Amino acid sequence: MAGRNPKAQTVRNMVLAMAVIIPVAFVSYVFIPHGEGKGMVAESAVPTVDYRVELDTARRAAPYPVAAPAGLGGDWRATSVSYRAGGTGGKEGSVWHLGFLDPETQYVAVEQSDGPAGAFIDGVSQRAVKTGRTQRVGDATWRQYEGEKYNALVREERGVTTVVTGTASPERLTEMAAALKARKG
Repeated sequence: MAGRNPKAQTVRNMVLAMAVIIPVAFVSYVFIPHGEGKGMVAESAVPTVDYRVELDTARRAAPYPVAAPAGLGGDWRATSVSYRAGGTGGKEGSVWHLGFLDPETQYVAVEQSDGPAGAFIDGVSQRAVKTGRTQRVGDATWRQYEGEKYNALVREERGVTTVVTGTASPERLTEMAAALKARKG
C-alpha cells in the first residue's frame, strides 16, 4: 500500500485554503467603505441623545443648580448625558455631564460637581492648565485653561464647579458658556 505523506497533505490543504481566502479578503477590502481618516469618526456614527429627562432628574437630585444650554442652534447635537450622585464620604461629589458636538463636529462638554474642584477640573479638562486669564461671559467670570487635548472655561461658585471643556474652538466654548442656564429642580 502506497502511503501518502501526511505532512505534504497538510501543506497542500493550507495552500488551497490560502488560495481561497486571499482573493476574498482582497475583494472585501476593495469594496467595503473605509473611514474618513485615521482616528476620525463619521458624524452619523455618534448618536444624538435627548437629555431632557436626565436633566430634570439631575435638577431634582443635585445639591446645586444644574446647568444646561438654552437657545443653542439646531446644528449643536447632544451626544452624551449622565448624572452621578455623590457618595456619603465627601471625597467625590455629585457629578453632572452633558456632551455635545458643535456645528464643526468638535466636542464640547458641560461638567459640574460639588466635590473637590482641583481634581475635578484636572479630570474633565484632560489635564488642561490654568492660564491666569479670565473671561467675562454674561454676568459671570470664567477662568481660562489650555491643554494638549482640551481647552476649558472654569467657574467656581459657592458649592459647585462648572467646567465647559472640549476640543472645540475657544469661541465655541464661550458660546456654550453663554447659553448655560443653571437652576435647581
